[in-house]
Amino acid sequence: MAKICELCGKSTVSGNRIQHKHSVGWRYKAPKTKRGFKPNLRSVNVEIDGTPTKVDVCMKCYKQLKKEI
Repeated sequence: MAKICELCGKSTVSGNRIQHKHSVGWRYKAPKTKRGFKPNLRSVNVEIDGTPTKVDVCMKCYKQLKKEI
């Protein structure tokens, strides 16, 4: 299953994990490794064209759907 919101298209983005060790030697060169930021998804039954369909939506879209109802 892909980590993508089916309403807004929000997906996984990459960034850095930075080790924060507070010592003199690491002040300018903290070790960095790649990591992924995944969206907070939730499966919801949504009615599309009169048929209930299960879709994965992010929490931002979920809150907007709850507000409309």
